[in-house]
Amino acid sequence: MISLKGVSKRYSPNVVALDDIQLEIESGEFVSVVGQSGTGKTTLVKLIIAEEKPTTGHIEIGGWNVTKISQHDIPFLRRQIGVIFQDFKLLSKKTVYENVAFALQVSGAPRVRIKDVVPKLLDIVGLGNMGGRYPHQLSGGEQQRVVIARSMVHRPKILVADEPTGNLDSVNTQEIIEILRRINEFGTTVLLVTHNREVVNQLKKRVITLHNGRIVSDEKVGKYRL
Repeated sequence: MISLKGVSKRYSPNVVALDDIQLEIESGEFVSVVGQSGTGKTTLVKLIIAEEKPTTGHIEIGGWNVTKISQHDIPFLRRQIGVIFQDFKLLSKKTVYENVAFALQVSGAPRVRIKDVVPKLLDIVGLGNMGGRYPHQLSGGEQQRVVIARSMVHRPKILVADEPTGNLDSVNTQEIIEILRRINEFGTTVLLVTHNREVVNQLKKRVITLHNGRIVSDEKVGKYRL
């Protein structure tokens, strides 16, 4: 599903973000990636979603050779990868329903599919009765649920969550993690990048630890040990 072989990313001779990463993530796994700021976590995400290319090495995502992917094919790759960031990036003048629907509209989805898919996704994230609200009428946790629903519109095989609970309190954090668990149970591979020790330790899932751009620990049932 996700394969990185000998992947390094250098921004200059003296700035090495990732160094010789060897990583295999199987379909359906739930994996947490942890590490201090500046250890390469965000760079890893950028490489996986083809926002950047590695300096050396080979990356394969769901059968796509991301190392050599063309600009034309990147949108098709990203339909297989849902992405959630700490910054919600919702469209303030669109309702909850419209924010989720917009992700389908820009890819040319027919109206009948949009009407079928969007309500189902809002139900999954617990916002089935809030489709007519605007982002400013929602709490931070509710806004992040909209982002999760939006990330799932193309039924991605992989969901990458980069610090999805960074701006949330403990109650909302737990609710978001439970939604990610549920999505994973549907068969979606989840890659969670987080600083949250409590979340990682309660998940009891695979944990990959980065330090100075290298993988220093990869535990099948791991803990946040930094």
